[in-house]
Amino acid sequence: MTPDAPASTPRTRPATQRKRIEILDAAIDIFGNKGYANGTLADIAEQVDITHAGVLHHFGSKQKLLLEMLAFRDETDVADLTEQHIPDGPELFLHLVRTALVNSRRAGVVQVYTVLSAESVTDDHPARPFFEQRYSTLRGEVADAFRVLCQQEGVSEPATIDAAAASILAVMDGLQLQWLLHPTEIGLAEASEFGIRAIVNAVLRPGPELSEYSRG
Repeated sequence: MTPDAPASTPRTRPATQRKRIEILDAAIDIFGNKGYANGTLADIAEQVDITHAGVLHHFGSKQKLLLEMLAFRDETDVADLTEQHIPDGPELFLHLVRTALVNSRRAGVVQVYTVLSAESVTDDHPARPFFEQRYSTLRGEVADAFRVLCQQEGVSEPATIDAAAASILAVMDGLQLQWLLHPTEIGLAEASEFGIRAIVNAVLRPGPELSEYSRG
């Protein structure tokens, strides 16, 4: 008697996968424009021409759809990168500048990230664990890039690395908010590059303390 063949992993049919992506794209649009609390599954269903029950069939619940949408957005961001992961070391800073340039061409994606990350600080928001983990991971990766860069430049590792890593993320997210409000006044890519370069230079070649400028 031959042993039983192992059960094969179920495959998602192409048509089903296409519909799931349509729903995820619609969720990006609806949650970006209305937020998670006010954006409904009915809104999303109407946009992709299916029923509310149809959305639940694919994702099970509004919360699961939200979390899959956030993961889908991140996967899309790194789809064209080697190993589908953001680069390590100093190349990371160039990647962040390129990301700002890409984001300047996709306001909808930037909008949903900005809205949901702000909403996630509220009590019991389902996306809070996602954004907590995201920021923790990104701060660590940027701090590691600073350490590699300092080593390459022959600079003793300063105590400002962790603050610099948090500041770079804050600059990028804050500029995205300003750009969404004033898209014709803010050059997202240019301002992001300036901010990142200024912070990197402040770590490598720190200038005088701000208190020095107040001395008359």
